[in-house]
Amino acid sequence: MRARAGHAGLNGVLLGNPMDSDDFQRRNSLLEMASRQYRTALRRFFVRRAPALSDEADDLTQEVFLRLARREGEAIERPEGYIFQAAANVLTDRVRRRAVRHARDHVGYEEHLHAVEDFSPERVLIARQQIENVRSALNDLPERVRAAFVLHRFEELTYPEIAARLGVSVSSVEKYIMRALKEISAQTKAEP
Repeated sequence: MRARAGHAGLNGVLLGNPMDSDDFQRRNSLLEMASRQYRTALRRFFVRRAPALSDEADDLTQEVFLRLARREGEAIERPEGYIFQAAANVLTDRVRRRAVRHARDHVGYEEHLHAVEDFSPERVLIARQQIENVRSALNDLPERVRAAFVLHRFEELTYPEIAARLGVSVSSVEKYIMRALKEISAQTKAEP
């Protein structure tokens, strides 16, 4: 069988396990030749086939040659067909992997969004003091005002539901909530 022009050196590109250093060197030189000959075409293949993965085209191309390097077994009769079939398989594997891992849903690390100082000891202490100030302000409220506020803010009840529980009008609940907000705000602003 005759090899096509330009591919003669690549026929039988990968043999079985190299037995000696000559086989190993021959295998490496054939891989380098395949890389020079097909790298650009493979990159274009990936960019055309999967535009969403175009930023990964170099990695995908490298994966094809890695698979060729790991291959054991019979010589390859048609290296171009084999290489592009390997490329299609690499692309399929990558698309599946991304779908399973939901790669597009991941958020990259950006220091301004995930700053370490958000959880500094000083920030934690300030937050604890603010919580204690709110707790103290809640305790200072009259019982009905506090109950209405807690039912609304923490148990997420509506004003009519709170009115039914407390046995008051909806208008009274509105006044209780407004009073609670006003007093909590005033007390937490006044304390350091």
